[in-house]
Amino acid sequence: QVQLVESGGGLVQAGGSLRLSCAASGRTFSRYYMGWFRQAPGKERNFVAAINWSGGVTNYEDSVKGRFTISRDNAKNTVYLQMNSLKPEDTAVYYCAANVNMATMAAAYDYWGQGTQVTVSS
Repeated sequence: QVQLVESGGGLVQAGGSLRLSCAASGRTFSRYYMGWFRQAPGKERNFVAAINWSGGVTNYEDSVKGRFTISRDNAKNTVYLQMNSLKPEDTAVYYCAANVNMATMAAAYDYWGQGTQVTVSS
């Protein structure tokens, strides 16, 4: 089992920045690929970014490329999502997730956090 707890969400103006954190506990964190997803009201949960176990391989959804950066610190059992140049359409609940394989589909992930709200005002 892996327990995940997100933090760092909040209200920010368009063009601003936020850094989300996801703290993991349980089985060895460094064995897992980590992903960030987001879900806006009335919409499906969509892929945002993912990172492999070492941090050397990352993958991003097209709309966040160049604005968001995923990273991890295995010594702290934490994965981060640095979000810059935020837009109102980035407003959603953001979830981190853990999986044994790199994936972009939410159904592929085994463990999920409770989510953190990000609201971007125009």
